[in-house]
Amino acid sequence: MTATNGNGSSTLDPYTKSCQDVSGPAAIPRAKFVLDSLMKHLHTFAREVQLTNEEWLGACDLLIRSGKMSDERRNELILISDVLGLESLVDSMTYERAQSASSSSAKTEGGLEATQSAILGPFYRLGAPEYPNGSDIVLDHDIKSSEGKPGRTCFMHGRVSDAATGSPVVGAKIDVWHTGPNGLYEQQDPDQPDFNYRGKFTTDSNGYYSLRCLVPTAYPIPYDGGAGDILKLLDRSPMRPAHIHLLIEAKGYKQLITQIFDSQCNYLGADAVFADKSALTVEFKTPEGDEAKKSGSQTELTYDIRLVADN
Repeated sequence: MTATNGNGSSTLDPYTKSCQDVSGPAAIPRAKFVLDSLMKHLHTFAREVQLTNEEWLGACDLLIRSGKMSDERRNELILISDVLGLESLVDSMTYERAQSASSSSAKTEGGLEATQSAILGPFYRLGAPEYPNGSDIVLDHDIKSSEGKPGRTCFMHGRVSDAATGSPVVGAKIDVWHTGPNGLYEQQDPDQPDFNYRGKFTTDSNGYYSLRCLVPTAYPIPYDGGAGDILKLLDRSPMRPAHIHLLIEAKGYKQLITQIFDSQCNYLGADAVFADKSALTVEFKTPEGDEAKKSGSQTELTYDIRLVADN
């Protein structure tokens, strides 16, 4: 417990202070700062809710079970942090710091606000295949929704630019992934081809990229692990609004992890992991551009991306 002394400054509970004081002289300063603060807040939390042995052991069991079901294809611990709003909070703070760092140059050089970030989520996979611009990341177009409907195809394209100067970012790598019409990522579905609905694209000399994908589908996050247990305890919906994941990397720029959300989705504003943002909603339109029409896609999405310089 943190108390206040007569001078108005705070003093730690003696037990909490004793746990912090055992650190050795070679402790890493940032690690000690973070873990000392974690101990302080955990101890305060336990006292505030009068945590019982049964509840503490139940939480340990939940984490053990979640760890056992996590692997390179699914990270249940990230999913738990998502349903508790932690990853979205960390993401928001990271974006605010990046935007603040670039705001002065953006104002003086007539730049625009950087593209907002969003959480990585538990289903990102390293090693997505690299494709030429304009390629299709859908490896199986026969997958249908529970109502028997196939996914709507989309030609997605845009430009990656410097948020401060507006200059094109050449050679940026854009990692894209989304679920199928059945609401499952490919690693959740044994019937899908490996790396279905996933691909990596590189911007050309004009900062331009293009690809074929599907209009995203809303889906429930997995309910069979620790994250699902928490949602059930709180009587919360597991649904996520329809979205596409993006991870963008370019030399000289901060990495951007984000998601874009279908503006027509009924679950906007009710995201189980608190990640949807109005600035990230997009509209899938009837194809108008020559490339989109030539691709044979049912919809077209123009999505430009603005990166923050890493300086």
